[in-house]
Amino acid sequence: MATKIFVNLPVSDLNRSVEFFTKLGYRFNPQFTDEKATCMIISEDIYAMLLVKPFFQSFIKKEIADTTKVTQTVLCLSADSREAVDELVDKAIAAGATTVNGTDDQGFMYSRDYEDLDGHNWSIMYMDPAAIEQEQPVAESGAV
Repeated sequence: MATKIFVNLPVSDLNRSVEFFTKLGYRFNPQFTDEKATCMIISEDIYAMLLVKPFFQSFIKKEIADTTKVTQTVLCLSADSREAVDELVDKAIAAGATTVNGTDDQGFMYSRDYEDLDGHNWSIMYMDPAAIEQEQPVAESGAV
């Protein structure tokens, strides 16, 4: 089985979050959805578990980060083109997201960020495949 990632995000209003991300084109797995949580399908191997805050809190010992004051993480997703970056971020803004950092255009790499309705920071980026160096084999000693 391929490694998959399940990012868990606390949300204030599950229905509102589902409505927001549906407008961005994401789907949800009904098998892992109830009144406390849903599984948002980002890709074949990437999922975001949206959990209402009290349910999210039941999995952790620390406080939930107050996204009005701090950024806990930046969730970066790749896109197939610059146009796809703009399309997704424009949909997010139209659905109520807030822009963050503006556009970062480095020629070979292009990105735009937004904060979702709960203040989670999403970075959508495109990188020209010709600019990506091929993976180098690890030395026999295992040292990097």
